[in-house]
Amino acid sequence: MIRALITVAAVLAAVAAQPAAAQQTAPVGKWLAEDISGGGVVDRLQTTLEIGETGQVSGNGGCNTYRGTAEFSITAINFRSLASTKKTCQPSAMEQETKFHAALDEAKAWRIDADTHKLTLLDAKGTELVRFSPLK
Repeated sequence: MIRALITVAAVLAAVAAQPAAAQQTAPVGKWLAEDISGGGVVDRLQTTLEIGETGQVSGNGGCNTYRGTAEFSITAINFRSLASTKKTCQPSAMEQETKFHAALDEAKAWRIDADTHKLTLLDAKGTELVRFSPLK
């Protein structure tokens, strides 16, 4: 019994010593898109994603704001009921926003890199859809 407690204590100490991003078990936070579908992003156009602890989602697609919900587990994610405003913007902004929303629709998994603290959304095959840097 004592050996088991020592082992559990050692594991908990090792987990506590890891950087916060390595411990992150949910994609909760504010994120700025760096790359969408391997095509980069338009300079000075901020495509954002905010995920709350209870799954509420909001952000800016580059032109329009949006909100909805996400269901997530330790590695899986599904975006649901996303609704967006309907402003018309420059074609490049509209194209980026369309690609971004398509990527959210396809997203099935997520991961956060322990070194860079970046969030990546992946499709069912593990292909990178969107890479985000954290927003503070």
